[in-house]
Amino acid sequence: MWDFEIGRTMGIVARTWPFVLLRVAVYAGITLAYLFATGAGAGIGWGVGHAFTDAGGPFGFAIWGGIAGFGLVSIILYWVREYILYLVKAGHIAAMVHLIDGRDIPGGTGQLAYGRRVVTDRFAEASVLFLLDQLIKGVLAAITGLLGGIAAFIPIPGLNGLMKMLNAVIRMSVTYVDEIILGYNIRTGSTTPFESGRQGIVLYAQNARTMVKNAVWLTVFLWLVGLLLFLLFLAPAGAIVYAMPGEPAGWGFVFAILLAWACVSAFVEPFAIAALMQVYFRVIEGQQPNPEWDSRLEGASRKFRELKERASSELGAGFGGSASPR
Repeated sequence: MWDFEIGRTMGIVARTWPFVLLRVAVYAGITLAYLFATGAGAGIGWGVGHAFTDAGGPFGFAIWGGIAGFGLVSIILYWVREYILYLVKAGHIAAMVHLIDGRDIPGGTGQLAYGRRVVTDRFAEASVLFLLDQLIKGVLAAITGLLGGIAAFIPIPGLNGLMKMLNAVIRMSVTYVDEIILGYNIRTGSTTPFESGRQGIVLYAQNARTMVKNAVWLTVFLWLVGLLLFLLFLAPAGAIVYAMPGEPAGWGFVFAILLAWACVSAFVEPFAIAALMQVYFRVIEGQQPNPEWDSRLEGASRKFRELKERASSELGAGFGGSASPR
């Protein structure tokens, strides 16, 4: 089974309620932006389509207008994702890390400023944190590849189709590795984020079987919750798109998925991150990065080699700070 404590994890998330509410506000805003832009695009397309009845009529233009509005919001979110990570996710992780370690954090809305201050002390600029996050994500495929997939856990011959599906679950389950490494970075108090990020990845890789086992349980839980929310949101999403111009058949499913994603991101994702950080901090206690795993990752991942280069430059520039777990 899993190695995290459900009750303690829920308590940690509950104590960081200001960040949960901030997540709710951010993801609700994103959802409303999608709804508004898609509806506005469909309305504009509907109006324009009346002048071009020979090119699919208003229905066709309404559909393409909705797609354009949806795509525009997606492009905007792609460019602001760096700041969502810096201002929302990182501060929440900092608060949860301190609670896991038994440290006191402010209550109420002062917790938001506290989390932001902790992150700012470690990462002076959002671009540094974002670059580190992208490098860590780039190493994930190498970690799952070096593990050999689910066959390393459950060696069942003759079930290739099932093994491929389960391997896909494993790849999905490492989604939160970058958040875990960020938590490690904050926990160590390091002022050399790329070096401590490198160490955190190596420590994760050498304990990957334990981490992936817990991550798979949480992934299944997230999928079940997401499916339940999707089914609950189908009716209200259908009611929303019914008022849109054009043929709204497919948009009901899209908006139901979007609403379910927003709820999972706001409420369930912090639980998964807090649970995995508990397991990670416990399993790496007293360990040092294994040079063998360092070499294996270096040979398997270009992103890891880039991370090491940045870590070397960082250390060569004379930055101080400890990168060892407290």
